[in-house]
Amino acid sequence: MVRPATDDDVDLLVEWHADPETSRYWDDETFTREQMLDRLRREPVDAWIVEAHGEPVGYLQSWWEDDEPKRGGLDGFIVPGARGRGLMPDAARALARHLLAEGWEHVTVDPYEWNERALKGWRNAGFVPQSRHEADDEHRAPWVLMRFDPSA
Repeated sequence: MVRPATDDDVDLLVEWHADPETSRYWDDETFTREQMLDRLRREPVDAWIVEAHGEPVGYLQSWWEDDEPKRGGLDGFIVPGARGRGLMPDAARALARHLLAEGWEHVTVDPYEWNERALKGWRNAGFVPQSRHEADDEHRAPWVLMRFDPSA
């Protein structure tokens, strides 16, 4: 299940990002409580909490581009103790389908090429590799552009 993140989730999100087993997949970024509150209010990004059996186990964010048609991407993680159960592929697939139903033209992800776990998880969620890219202003290492295929 995926639900919108709220201010009540801030301390948990700060804790999750502080874990080296999470932050290493997010360019080693960690956040203070105030920074996380600001992140939850960013435009154009929506923050989501992934839950399993009513317990928060991960984070997704959907971001979109300003120009039409509406399109954008997802980023996310599952906390280390909940990995390996297929929770992220299920959550990402559900969110991507929701965004398409809301009128998005397409949904993408951009995992690092070295992150085999993410590549496999996104593939399991229905994302198909489109192209490979070198490091740039937003990526510290080579990355793969993947696009959601609702028929996958």
